[in-house]
Amino acid sequence: MRTKYQIIFDELKSNILSGVYSVGEQIPTESALQDTYGVSRQTVRKAILELSNEGFLRSEKGSGTYVSNQFRSKSGGNLNQKTIGVITTYLSDYIFPSIIRGIESRLNEDNYSLLLASTNNDVAQEKKALEMMLSFGVDGLIIEPTKSNLYNPNIAYYLSFKEQDVPFIMINAYYEELEVPFFCLDDVQSSYLATRELISKGHTQIGIIAKMDDLQGKYRMKGYIKALGEAKLRFHPEQVLSFDTESKRELSANLKQFLTDNREILTAIVCYNDEVGLEVVNVCKQLNISIPEELSIIGQDNSYIAKNAGIKLTTLTHPQEQMGRDAAEWVIKKLQGKKDLRNSTYYQPVLVQGETVRVLE
Repeated sequence: MRTKYQIIFDELKSNILSGVYSVGEQIPTESALQDTYGVSRQTVRKAILELSNEGFLRSEKGSGTYVSNQFRSKSGGNLNQKTIGVITTYLSDYIFPSIIRGIESRLNEDNYSLLLASTNNDVAQEKKALEMMLSFGVDGLIIEPTKSNLYNPNIAYYLSFKEQDVPFIMINAYYEELEVPFFCLDDVQSSYLATRELISKGHTQIGIIAKMDDLQGKYRMKGYIKALGEAKLRFHPEQVLSFDTESKRELSANLKQFLTDNREILTAIVCYNDEVGLEVVNVCKQLNISIPEELSIIGQDNSYIAKNAGIKLTTLTHPQEQMGRDAAEWVIKKLQGKKDLRNSTYYQPVLVQGETVRVLE
């Protein structure tokens, strides 16, 4: 549990980093902070002293306490070597090691250092990561958004980076409420191609498993609906199983129920990604549903698990390492003063044949 001093310290620091208090602006008086937090003057002074020591505040005798930007020069480390911050939702899972490897290899070529953080797709952890990047004074930033299909409470931090002319780019998704450059897979096209492949094999009863707190999930749902519409197939809401970050831990149980309820109806499923595809394979084993004889499955992202599972998933490509390299290249060029850089890049997915789709006769 945080002490009262820690609460004051953290909140003042957050307000400075997010731009609530601008550089040179006077913060509330000690007595005002005492009233706000219900603490002694000594507790307030301890927090202010600590923030002053770290370069966030400066006190002027007889005048008050003001926001300082000295923290940037205190924390920046080697002034000759630029540091690029990288924030992703996960570090060691799924396609993320490949993306980070691409970023790191490109940064190394120009002797940039890398500061890494992950959010576990949690906005509170994203806030901490952004504060760390602002405190450190990174020269540029590559971000994979957190819960990109929902309102993000950390927008002020991104605006602070913009105000400080720190270039940043987003990968895999972006916050629609911000005008930001991004590198993304064409997620609509990915799911569209997956669905169209199943339709071309004679399937008409096709379900989808979609993650709906990320922009990728929204767009992959859109691609699925688009392909059904083009083929004059009806969209059935009961053939959709949606989940989000919090309910992912119940996905196996929910899949079991979904597949049981639709066993006599569905002949194929488009999966949000390969990880979900593999979960479908595991649940099908438990239910004695044979793949692809009884149920065809297509994953997305062409991850290592699509290749190394007990059965080779049919899937679609994701640029992974190339996306990482391209994002790093964009930030480096921006820092070099290059103009006319592309603000949006969509990679086109390609179908990768596996063993999980059959022709329906």
